[in-house]
Amino acid sequence: MLSIKDIDVSIAGSRILRGVTFDIPRNKVLCLMGRNGVGKTTTLKTLMGLRKPSGGAITLEDNDITSWRSERRVLNGLAYVPQGRDIFPTLTVWENLKISQVATGKYDSAVLDRVFTLFPVLKEMLGRKGGVLSGGQQQQLAIGRALLTQPRLLILDEPTEGIQPNIIDQIGDAIKSLKGDMSILLVEQYLDFAKDLGDYFVILNRGSVVANGEIAGLTQDVVAEHLTV
Repeated sequence: MLSIKDIDVSIAGSRILRGVTFDIPRNKVLCLMGRNGVGKTTTLKTLMGLRKPSGGAITLEDNDITSWRSERRVLNGLAYVPQGRDIFPTLTVWENLKISQVATGKYDSAVLDRVFTLFPVLKEMLGRKGGVLSGGQQQQLAIGRALLTQPRLLILDEPTEGIQPNIIDQIGDAIKSLKGDMSILLVEQYLDFAKDLGDYFVILNRGSVVANGEIAGLTQDVVAEHLTV
């Protein structure tokens, strides 16, 4: 579905990604893992056109999108929920949701209904400002807003970080519901959450891929070598 091949990224003279290569299969969940500071978020930003690679290629359904602007990537089916959520705190829940529809020109009432099915609290809080929501509710809003762009690939950067357990469960259930309809790239720090949801994994260390495969291959030995602090 989407392929990353030999991606290099340097920031302020420091090489952050070194020949990163992996594929995101259609309608599967790929977990991108690694210790802090190994290049996971930089990889996501590069996929979204927010970082420019110095080498390598990104292809979406056989189309080379390496030079595409972020807006074009969104219009062609990529959606990104960054770490920290980035909702608009002074806008209402409804206004936050509507922004994605205005930006992409896409509207489907069935998609909106599905967002409310996945995250019922959003429908209950349509008139509330985003800034008064809890962290977990803001994360649900950020994911819902991304879904309204009708993505083929949903990119989630640590969606459970700082979230209360009951909402973590709801986000996990949402990902399970969505995974048959779109590809999902998930950066996740909680191993059990990743293993429960993922089909495949890729581990980064010092900006390079050091392990990858089916999620069943994420053994204790692999975890101890590459993920344990």
